[in-house]
Amino acid sequence: MKQRTLGTQGLQVSALGLGCMGMSQSFGPPPPREEMITFLRAAVDRGVTLFDTAEVYGPFHNEELVGEALEPVRDDVVIATKFGFAFDGDGRQTGVSSRPDDIRGAVEGSLRRLRTDTIDLLYQHRVDPDVPIEDVAGTVKELIEAGKVRHFGMSEAGVGTIRRAHAVQPVTALQSEYSLFWREPEDEILTAVQDLGIGFVPFSPLGRGFLTGQVTAATEFGEGDIRATLPRFEREALEANLALVDRVTQVAERKNASVGQVALAWLLAQQPWIVPIPGTRRLARLDENLGSVDLELSAEDLAELDEASSSVKVQGDRYPEAMQKMIDR
Repeated sequence: MKQRTLGTQGLQVSALGLGCMGMSQSFGPPPPREEMITFLRAAVDRGVTLFDTAEVYGPFHNEELVGEALEPVRDDVVIATKFGFAFDGDGRQTGVSSRPDDIRGAVEGSLRRLRTDTIDLLYQHRVDPDVPIEDVAGTVKELIEAGKVRHFGMSEAGVGTIRRAHAVQPVTALQSEYSLFWREPEDEILTAVQDLGIGFVPFSPLGRGFLTGQVTAATEFGEGDIRATLPRFEREALEANLALVDRVTQVAERKNASVGQVALAWLLAQQPWIVPIPGTRRLARLDENLGSVDLELSAEDLAELDEASSSVKVQGDRYPEAMQKMIDR
């Protein structure tokens, strides 16, 4: 597996990471735990070293799963997790919170569930508008100095917030949605992180399955599948958005590759410090995704994909209104 470096702090990871959220939530009933432990270890065997989880996934169950699966190979992998949400007494997520005491408590819980002494990459999951970002970065800085965290990351943060945090504690990676389906980071974010020496980790690099070519106008999203609640997957928007998949398919057929492989290869070609984290829980899909690392796209291929993406105006917001409000721009 080819390697890439996130940020200027020397964090080296596989060119493609693995998003683990779907193993516990958001895409229908989760598979059996033992099946996912076997799957995660198979990913390690294939050279994947970056595994992305969060305390809110489950909540809590996903970290426990990742911790158990990766404990035997802990020294060979990079585990990224996230803080930033508040929970009630029953463990239900109730909003955002990045108060220093809550960050410290979240880290202690994550360390326990992940069965580790140190978190390799700790993201603030969502910016808390009620807590100065300097206080957040300062708290993470203390945790790094204490040896409980190695690298600081941010997720869905705007340029101004990133710069303020970075001035207190260097940010190693920013995680935000980015794909042929969603190119908003190109407006400001990518230039800013490049200037600051911050790596970029696109989540949903396949548009939550949209860019696999497996979603059609007739697709029905079952119970527990978050896509049933997302505006861009509503029937009218979905039908319009499939025009982009048709264009990507033309390139894929010419390259003897899958639509998903072309979409991931396009992302990898944008910058050497971009490391996508597609999520899957099927070995065949993982192998397909990993094939994108060695897929070479010519300048003509990239130009064609850029033109296709620019010509199709994506219909529908990424999230329902309440979730949209949590994005810091």
